[in-house]
Amino acid sequence: MKPIIRVDNLGKQYQIGARAAGYMTLRESLVGAVRAPLQRLRAGRSVPETVWALRGVGFEVMPGEVVGVIGRNGAGKSTLLKVLSRITEPTEGYAHLYGRVASLLEVGTGFHSELTGRENIFLNGAILGMARREIQRKFDEIVAFAEVDRFIDTPVKRYSSGMYLRLAFAVAAHLEPEILVVDEVLAVGDAEFQKKCLSKMDDVYKAGRTILFVSHNMNAIEQLCSCALLLDKGRIQHFSTDIRHVIKEHLFGNDENELGLSEWINDDKQFENPWFKPLRFFIADKDGNRSRMPASNDGEIWFQAEGVIEQGDPALTVGYAIYAEDGHLLYWSYQSDEAPDQWPKLRPGRCVLRSRIPPRLLNEGLYRIEMIGSLSHRKWLFAPGVDAPSIFLTIQGGLSESPLWMVKRPGILAPVLPWSATDESGKPL
Repeated sequence: MKPIIRVDNLGKQYQIGARAAGYMTLRESLVGAVRAPLQRLRAGRSVPETVWALRGVGFEVMPGEVVGVIGRNGAGKSTLLKVLSRITEPTEGYAHLYGRVASLLEVGTGFHSELTGRENIFLNGAILGMARREIQRKFDEIVAFAEVDRFIDTPVKRYSSGMYLRLAFAVAAHLEPEILVVDEVLAVGDAEFQKKCLSKMDDVYKAGRTILFVSHNMNAIEQLCSCALLLDKGRIQHFSTDIRHVIKEHLFGNDENELGLSEWINDDKQFENPWFKPLRFFIADKDGNRSRMPASNDGEIWFQAEGVIEQGDPALTVGYAIYAEDGHLLYWSYQSDEAPDQWPKLRPGRCVLRSRIPPRLLNEGLYRIEMIGSLSHRKWLFAPGVDAPSIFLTIQGGLSESPLWMVKRPGILAPVLPWSATDESGKPL
Protein backbone atom coordinates (compact mmCIF):
# COMPACT_ATOMS: atom_id res chain seq x y z
CA MET A 1 0.00 0.00 0.00
CA LYS A 2 1.33 3.45 -0.95
CA PRO A 3 1.29 6.34 1.54
CA ILE A 4 -1.42 8.98 1.06
CA ILE A 5 0.90 11.67 2.50
CA ARG A 6 4.65 11.76 1.90
CA VAL A 7 6.74 14.56 3.40
CA ASP A 8 10.50 14.85 2.85
CA ASN A 9 12.94 17.39 4.35
CA LEU A 10 10.18 19.98 4.66
CA GLY A 11 11.18 23.44 5.85
CA LYS A 12 9.43 26.78 6.22
CA GLN A 13 11.35 29.97 6.92
CA TYR A 14 9.90 33.35 7.86
CA GLN A 15 11.55 36.76 7.89
CA ILE A 16 10.99 38.41 11.25
CA GLY A 17 9.22 41.74 10.99
CA ALA A 18 8.56 41.41 7.26
CA ARG A 19 5.26 42.70 5.97
CA ALA A 20 3.34 41.34 3.04
CA ALA A 21 3.47 43.74 0.12
CA GLY A 22 0.16 45.26 -0.96
CA TYR A 23 -1.01 45.99 -4.48
CA MET A 24 0.73 49.00 -6.12
CA THR A 25 -0.15 51.27 -8.98
CA LEU A 26 2.04 51.40 -12.10
CA ARG A 27 3.51 54.70 -10.93
CA GLU A 28 4.39 53.28 -7.49
CA SER A 29 6.02 50.25 -9.13
CA LEU A 30 8.21 52.46 -11.36
CA VAL A 31 9.24 54.70 -8.44
CA GLY A 32 10.02 51.61 -6.37
CA ALA A 33 12.22 50.18 -9.13
CA VAL A 34 14.25 53.41 -9.23
CA ARG A 35 14.61 53.60 -5.43
CA ALA A 36 15.54 49.93 -4.91
CA PRO A 37 19.27 50.22 -5.82
CA LEU A 38 19.66 53.24 -3.52
CA GLN A 39 17.90 51.44 -0.67
CA ARG A 40 20.19 48.42 -1.10
CA LEU A 41 23.24 50.69 -0.94
CA ARG A 42 21.96 52.28 2.29
CA ALA A 43 21.22 48.88 3.80
CA GLY A 44 24.79 47.74 3.10
CA ARG A 45 25.42 44.08 3.71
CA SER A 46 22.89 43.66 6.56
CA VAL A 47 21.03 40.37 6.42
CA PRO A 48 17.37 40.30 7.51
CA GLU A 49 16.69 38.15 10.60
CA THR A 50 14.89 34.92 9.81
CA VAL A 51 13.40 32.05 11.77
CA TRP A 52 12.66 28.46 10.75
CA ALA A 53 9.13 27.46 11.76
CA LEU A 54 9.81 23.99 10.30
CA ARG A 55 13.12 22.33 9.44
CA GLY A 56 14.00 18.87 8.16
CA VAL A 57 10.51 17.44 8.66
CA GLY A 58 9.89 14.08 7.02
CA PHE A 59 7.26 11.36 7.53
CA GLU A 60 4.72 9.19 5.74
CA VAL A 61 1.04 8.60 6.48
CA MET A 62 -0.83 5.57 5.19
CA PRO A 63 -4.48 5.72 4.03
CA GLY A 64 -6.94 5.50 6.92
CA GLU A 65 -4.52 6.63 9.62
CA VAL A 66 -5.44 9.32 12.15
CA VAL A 67 -2.32 11.30 13.05
CA GLY A 68 -2.38 13.40 16.21
CA VAL A 69 0.02 16.33 15.87
CA ILE A 70 1.10 17.59 19.30
CA GLY A 71 3.65 19.99 20.74
CA ARG A 72 3.92 23.16 22.74
CA ASN A 73 2.86 26.58 21.41
CA GLY A 74 5.27 27.67 18.68
CA ALA A 75 6.40 24.11 17.91
CA GLY A 76 5.32 24.44 14.25
CA LYS A 77 2.07 22.45 14.30
CA SER A 78 -0.13 25.02 12.55
CA THR A 79 2.62 25.86 10.06
CA LEU A 80 2.90 22.19 9.12
CA LEU A 81 -0.84 21.94 8.50
CA LYS A 82 -0.84 25.14 6.44
CA VAL A 83 1.92 23.76 4.22
CA LEU A 84 0.12 20.43 3.82
CA SER A 85 -3.13 22.27 3.03
CA ARG A 86 -1.30 24.35 0.39
CA ILE A 87 -2.17 27.59 2.16
CA THR A 88 1.53 28.48 2.28
CA GLU A 89 4.49 27.20 0.26
CA PRO A 90 7.47 25.47 1.88
CA THR A 91 10.88 27.11 1.75
CA GLU A 92 12.54 23.75 1.10
CA GLY A 93 11.59 20.11 0.70
CA TYR A 94 8.26 18.83 -0.52
CA ALA A 95 4.95 17.37 0.58
CA HIS A 96 2.86 15.10 -1.64
CA LEU A 97 -0.80 14.49 -0.76
CA TYR A 98 -2.66 11.99 -2.91
CA GLY A 99 -6.34 12.84 -2.69
CA ARG A 100 -8.82 15.60 -1.96
CA VAL A 101 -7.91 17.66 1.10
CA ALA A 102 -10.41 19.48 3.32
CA SER A 103 -8.90 21.84 5.92
CA LEU A 104 -10.30 23.46 9.01
CA LEU A 105 -7.41 25.48 10.38
CA GLU A 106 -9.31 28.48 11.72
CA VAL A 107 -12.92 29.60 11.90
CA GLY A 108 -14.38 29.91 8.43
CA THR A 109 -11.34 28.76 6.47
CA GLY A 110 -12.26 28.87 2.78
CA PHE A 111 -15.51 30.79 3.32
CA HIS A 112 -16.39 33.99 1.45
CA SER A 113 -18.02 36.40 3.87
CA GLU A 114 -20.31 37.96 1.25
CA LEU A 115 -21.76 34.61 0.18
CA THR A 116 -24.58 32.82 1.98
CA GLY A 117 -24.16 29.58 3.88
CA ARG A 118 -25.71 27.69 0.96
CA GLU A 119 -23.38 29.29 -1.57
CA ASN A 120 -20.32 28.61 0.58
CA ILE A 121 -21.21 24.92 0.85
CA PHE A 122 -21.30 24.62 -2.95
CA LEU A 123 -18.15 26.77 -3.30
CA ASN A 124 -16.18 24.56 -0.90
CA GLY A 125 -17.43 21.43 -2.62
CA ALA A 126 -16.35 22.78 -6.00
CA ILE A 127 -12.89 23.62 -4.60
CA LEU A 128 -12.63 19.99 -3.48
CA GLY A 129 -13.45 18.92 -7.03
CA MET A 130 -16.88 17.50 -6.22
CA ALA A 131 -19.72 17.43 -8.73
CA ARG A 132 -22.82 19.49 -7.95
CA ARG A 133 -24.84 16.30 -7.60
CA GLU A 134 -22.46 15.02 -4.90
CA ILE A 135 -22.76 18.26 -2.95
CA GLN A 136 -26.57 18.23 -3.20
CA ARG A 137 -26.62 14.69 -1.84
CA LYS A 138 -24.77 15.84 1.30
CA PHE A 139 -26.40 19.26 1.60
CA ASP A 140 -29.22 18.44 4.04
CA GLU A 141 -26.87 16.45 6.28
CA ILE A 142 -24.41 19.36 6.44
CA VAL A 143 -27.13 21.89 7.34
CA ALA A 144 -28.62 19.59 9.99
CA PHE A 145 -25.22 19.00 11.61
CA ALA A 146 -24.41 22.72 11.65
CA GLU A 147 -27.89 23.63 12.99
CA VAL A 148 -28.08 26.70 10.75
CA ASP A 149 -31.12 25.79 8.63
CA ARG A 150 -32.92 29.08 9.43
CA PHE A 151 -29.90 31.10 8.31
CA ILE A 152 -28.63 29.03 5.39
CA ASP A 153 -29.51 31.77 2.87
CA THR A 154 -28.00 34.55 5.01
CA PRO A 155 -24.50 35.89 4.18
CA VAL A 156 -22.04 34.24 6.56
CA LYS A 157 -20.60 37.61 7.58
CA ARG A 158 -23.72 37.95 9.72
CA TYR A 159 -23.18 34.61 11.46
CA SER A 160 -22.00 34.42 15.05
CA SER A 161 -18.60 32.79 15.58
CA GLY A 162 -20.38 29.64 16.81
CA MET A 163 -22.56 29.39 13.69
CA TYR A 164 -19.51 30.06 11.49
CA LEU A 165 -17.58 27.30 13.21
CA ARG A 166 -20.39 24.74 13.07
CA LEU A 167 -20.92 25.27 9.35
CA ALA A 168 -17.18 25.29 8.58
CA PHE A 169 -16.64 21.98 10.36
CA ALA A 170 -19.78 20.44 8.86
CA VAL A 171 -18.61 21.31 5.33
CA ALA A 172 -15.07 20.02 5.94
CA ALA A 173 -16.22 16.74 7.49
CA HIS A 174 -19.19 15.87 5.26
CA LEU A 175 -17.88 16.53 1.75
CA GLU A 176 -15.98 13.23 1.80
CA PRO A 177 -12.37 14.34 1.39
CA GLU A 178 -9.70 11.65 1.32
CA ILE A 179 -7.68 13.75 3.80
CA LEU A 180 -9.18 15.87 6.58
CA VAL A 181 -6.90 18.43 8.27
CA VAL A 182 -8.19 19.84 11.57
CA ASP A 183 -6.41 22.34 13.81
CA GLU A 184 -7.26 23.25 17.42
CA VAL A 185 -10.20 25.28 16.07
CA LEU A 186 -12.57 22.90 17.91
CA ALA A 187 -11.56 24.60 21.15
CA VAL A 188 -13.68 27.59 20.05
CA GLY A 189 -16.95 25.66 20.32
CA ASP A 190 -18.87 24.73 23.44
CA ALA A 191 -18.46 21.34 25.13
CA GLU A 192 -21.50 19.80 23.44
CA PHE A 193 -20.34 20.88 19.99
CA GLN A 194 -16.80 19.61 20.62
CA LYS A 195 -18.24 16.22 21.57
CA LYS A 196 -20.32 16.22 18.38
CA CYS A 197 -17.28 17.10 16.25
CA LEU A 198 -15.10 14.41 17.84
CA SER A 199 -17.84 11.86 17.20
CA LYS A 200 -18.01 12.94 13.54
CA MET A 201 -14.25 12.67 13.21
CA ASP A 202 -14.50 9.13 14.54
CA ASP A 203 -17.08 8.41 11.81
CA VAL A 204 -14.73 9.85 9.18
CA TYR A 205 -11.94 7.60 10.47
CA LYS A 206 -14.18 4.52 10.42
CA ALA A 207 -15.01 5.32 6.80
CA GLY A 208 -11.33 4.78 5.99
CA ARG A 209 -10.32 8.40 5.48
CA THR A 210 -7.09 9.98 6.69
CA ILE A 211 -7.08 12.67 9.38
CA LEU A 212 -4.38 15.05 10.63
CA PHE A 213 -5.53 16.39 13.98
CA VAL A 214 -3.83 19.10 16.06
CA SER A 215 -5.03 19.33 19.64
CA HIS A 216 -3.92 20.16 23.19
CA ASN A 217 -6.51 17.66 24.43
CA MET A 218 -4.39 14.58 25.13
CA ASN A 219 -7.44 12.45 25.92
CA ALA A 220 -8.86 13.19 22.45
CA ILE A 221 -5.48 12.41 20.87
CA GLU A 222 -5.31 9.06 22.66
CA GLN A 223 -8.91 8.07 21.88
CA LEU A 224 -9.08 9.17 18.23
CA CYS A 225 -5.60 8.73 16.81
CA SER A 226 -3.76 5.69 15.52
CA CYS A 227 -0.36 7.40 15.80
CA ALA A 228 1.09 10.63 17.17
CA LEU A 229 3.66 13.09 15.83
CA LEU A 230 5.49 15.29 18.35
CA LEU A 231 6.96 18.58 17.10
CA ASP A 232 9.41 20.75 19.02
CA LYS A 233 10.96 23.94 17.64
CA GLY A 234 9.99 23.01 14.11
CA ARG A 235 11.47 19.51 14.14
CA ILE A 236 9.97 16.07 14.68
CA GLN A 237 10.93 14.67 18.08
CA HIS A 238 8.90 11.49 17.90
CA PHE A 239 6.49 9.82 15.45
CA SER A 240 5.03 6.52 16.66
CA THR A 241 1.97 4.34 17.02
CA ASP A 242 2.79 4.16 20.74
CA ILE A 243 0.62 7.20 21.47
CA ARG A 244 0.97 7.07 25.24
CA HIS A 245 4.75 7.13 24.97
CA VAL A 246 4.65 10.16 22.64
CA ILE A 247 2.20 11.95 24.96
CA LYS A 248 4.45 11.20 27.94
CA GLU A 249 7.45 12.63 26.08
CA HIS A 250 5.41 15.75 25.21
CA LEU A 251 4.17 16.31 28.76
CA PHE A 252 7.23 15.28 30.75
CA GLY A 253 10.18 15.39 28.36
CA ASN A 254 13.16 13.05 28.33
CA ASP A 255 15.57 15.02 30.50
CA GLU A 256 16.03 13.05 33.72
CA ASN A 257 17.17 16.22 35.50
CA GLU A 258 14.04 18.03 34.35
CA LEU A 259 11.84 15.23 35.66
CA GLY A 260 13.17 15.87 39.13
CA LEU A 261 12.22 19.53 39.14
CA SER A 262 9.65 20.29 41.79
CA GLU A 263 9.90 24.08 41.57
CA TRP A 264 9.08 26.72 38.94
CA ILE A 265 10.52 30.25 39.19
CA ASN A 266 9.32 33.09 36.98
CA ASP A 267 12.75 34.17 35.75
CA ASP A 268 11.50 35.44 32.39
CA LYS A 269 8.81 37.80 33.72
CA GLN A 270 6.09 35.74 32.07
CA PHE A 271 2.35 36.07 32.55
CA GLU A 272 2.20 39.82 33.00
CA ASN A 273 -1.40 40.81 33.76
CA PRO A 274 -3.27 43.35 35.92
CA TRP A 275 -4.48 40.75 38.45
CA PHE A 276 -2.01 38.08 39.57
CA LYS A 277 1.66 37.76 38.65
CA PRO A 278 3.11 34.35 39.64
CA LEU A 279 6.62 34.41 41.09
CA ARG A 280 7.20 30.75 41.91
CA PHE A 281 5.45 27.54 42.85
CA PHE A 282 6.73 24.26 44.19
CA ILE A 283 5.99 21.10 46.16
CA ALA A 284 6.43 21.92 49.84
CA ASP A 285 6.37 20.26 53.25
CA LYS A 286 4.07 21.33 56.08
CA ASP A 287 6.52 24.11 57.08
CA GLY A 288 6.63 25.65 53.59
CA ASN A 289 10.07 24.32 52.64
CA ARG A 290 10.65 22.85 49.19
CA SER A 291 10.31 19.06 49.29
CA ARG A 292 12.89 16.70 47.91
CA MET A 293 11.78 14.10 45.39
CA PRO A 294 10.54 11.45 45.49
CA ALA A 295 7.74 12.16 47.96
CA SER A 296 6.02 9.47 50.00
CA ASN A 297 2.37 8.62 49.47
CA ASP A 298 1.64 8.95 53.19
CA GLY A 299 3.75 12.08 53.75
CA GLU A 300 2.94 15.78 53.85
CA ILE A 301 2.63 17.05 50.28
CA TRP A 302 1.65 20.68 49.74
CA PHE A 303 1.14 22.79 46.64
CA GLN A 304 2.59 26.24 47.35
CA ALA A 305 2.36 29.25 45.04
CA GLU A 306 3.80 32.71 45.57
CA GLY A 307 2.82 35.76 43.59
CA VAL A 308 1.84 39.40 43.54
CA ILE A 309 -1.76 40.53 43.30
CA GLU A 310 -1.65 43.79 41.37
CA GLN A 311 -5.31 44.65 41.87
CA GLY A 312 -8.10 42.97 43.79
CA ASP A 313 -10.86 41.20 41.91
CA PRO A 314 -13.50 38.94 43.51
CA ALA A 315 -13.41 36.75 40.38
CA LEU A 316 -9.68 35.92 40.73
CA THR A 317 -9.09 32.19 41.17
CA VAL A 318 -5.70 30.48 41.50
CA GLY A 319 -5.08 26.77 41.78
CA TYR A 320 -3.51 23.75 40.17
CA ALA A 321 -4.24 20.89 37.78
CA ILE A 322 -2.58 17.51 38.28
CA TYR A 323 -1.94 15.01 35.47
CA ALA A 324 -0.96 11.35 35.56
CA GLU A 325 2.07 10.03 33.69
CA ASP A 326 -0.05 9.12 30.64
CA GLY A 327 -1.41 12.66 30.41
CA HIS A 328 -4.85 12.06 31.93
CA LEU A 329 -6.16 14.88 34.09
CA LEU A 330 -6.82 13.73 37.66
CA TYR A 331 -8.41 16.86 39.08
CA TRP A 332 -8.37 20.64 39.37
CA SER A 333 -8.31 22.48 42.68
CA TYR A 334 -8.84 26.21 43.29
CA GLN A 335 -8.68 28.39 46.39
CA SER A 336 -12.45 28.78 45.87
CA ASP A 337 -13.31 25.05 46.20
CA GLU A 338 -14.97 25.35 49.61
CA ALA A 339 -17.91 27.45 50.79
CA PRO A 340 -17.37 31.20 50.17
CA ASP A 341 -16.83 31.98 53.86
CA GLN A 342 -13.88 29.54 53.82
CA TRP A 343 -12.07 31.14 50.87
CA PRO A 344 -8.68 32.69 51.66
CA LYS A 345 -8.68 36.47 51.21
CA LEU A 346 -6.80 37.66 48.12
CA ARG A 347 -5.77 41.27 48.64
CA PRO A 348 -3.32 43.43 46.63
CA GLY A 349 0.32 42.74 47.43
CA ARG A 350 2.54 39.68 47.75
CA CYS A 351 0.79 36.50 48.86
CA VAL A 352 1.47 32.81 49.46
CA LEU A 353 -1.21 30.25 48.57
CA ARG A 354 -1.00 26.71 49.97
CA SER A 355 -3.10 23.61 49.52
CA ARG A 356 -2.55 20.13 50.99
CA ILE A 357 -2.64 17.20 48.59
CA PRO A 358 -4.47 14.44 50.52
CA PRO A 359 -2.09 11.73 51.81
CA ARG A 360 -2.52 8.19 50.52
CA LEU A 361 -4.36 9.37 47.42
CA LEU A 362 -1.78 9.19 44.63
CA ASN A 363 -0.19 5.95 43.48
CA GLU A 364 3.52 5.52 42.93
CA GLY A 365 4.61 7.23 39.73
CA LEU A 366 5.32 10.52 38.01
CA TYR A 367 2.83 13.40 37.98
CA ARG A 368 2.80 16.82 36.36
CA ILE A 369 1.28 19.76 38.21
CA GLU A 370 0.29 22.97 36.44
CA MET A 371 -0.46 26.25 38.20
CA ILE A 372 -3.69 27.62 36.72
CA GLY A 373 -5.34 30.99 37.16
CA SER A 374 -8.43 32.67 35.81
CA LEU A 375 -11.11 35.24 36.44
CA SER A 376 -13.97 32.86 37.35
CA HIS A 377 -13.16 30.74 34.26
CA ARG A 378 -14.18 33.57 31.89
CA LYS A 379 -10.60 34.70 31.23
CA TRP A 380 -7.48 32.56 31.60
CA LEU A 381 -4.40 34.14 33.12
CA PHE A 382 -2.49 30.89 32.52
CA ALA A 383 -4.52 28.13 30.92
CA PRO A 384 -4.21 24.39 31.68
CA GLY A 385 -2.75 22.36 28.85
CA VAL A 386 -1.80 25.48 26.89
CA ASP A 387 0.62 27.88 28.60
CA ALA A 388 0.42 27.12 32.31
CA PRO A 389 3.77 26.73 34.13
CA SER A 390 4.35 23.18 35.36
CA ILE A 391 6.48 21.13 37.74
CA PHE A 392 6.87 17.42 38.44
CA LEU A 393 5.93 15.32 41.45
CA THR A 394 7.33 11.84 41.98
CA ILE A 395 5.56 9.51 44.44
CA GLN A 396 7.40 6.52 45.81
CA GLY A 397 6.52 4.36 48.81
CA GLY A 398 4.13 4.88 51.72
CA LEU A 399 1.24 3.24 49.90
CA SER A 400 -0.23 1.31 52.80
CA GLU A 401 0.59 -0.39 56.08
CA SER A 402 -0.95 -3.56 54.69
CA PRO A 403 1.61 -6.33 54.01
CA LEU A 404 -0.37 -7.14 50.85
CA TRP A 405 0.55 -3.82 49.18
CA MET A 406 4.31 -3.69 49.19
CA VAL A 407 4.53 -2.73 45.51
CA LYS A 408 2.80 -0.22 43.28
CA ARG A 409 -0.94 -0.79 43.21
CA PRO A 410 -2.89 -1.07 39.94
CA GLY A 411 -4.50 2.13 38.67
CA ILE A 412 -3.63 5.81 38.87
CA LEU A 413 -4.80 6.42 42.43
CA ALA A 414 -3.99 4.39 45.55
CA PRO A 415 -6.37 5.57 48.30
CA VAL A 416 -6.44 3.73 51.63
CA LEU A 417 -10.17 3.46 52.38
CA PRO A 418 -11.86 2.13 55.53
CA TRP A 419 -13.92 -1.10 55.31
CA SER A 420 -16.28 -2.92 57.67
CA ALA A 421 -17.91 -6.34 57.82
CA THR A 422 -21.12 -7.46 59.53
CA ASP A 423 -23.12 -10.63 59.82
CA GLU A 424 -26.67 -11.08 58.50
CA SER A 425 -28.15 -9.24 61.47
CA GLY A 426 -25.86 -6.25 60.94
CA LYS A 427 -23.61 -6.97 63.91
CA PRO A 428 -19.90 -6.32 63.38
CA LEU A 429 -17.89 -9.47 62.83
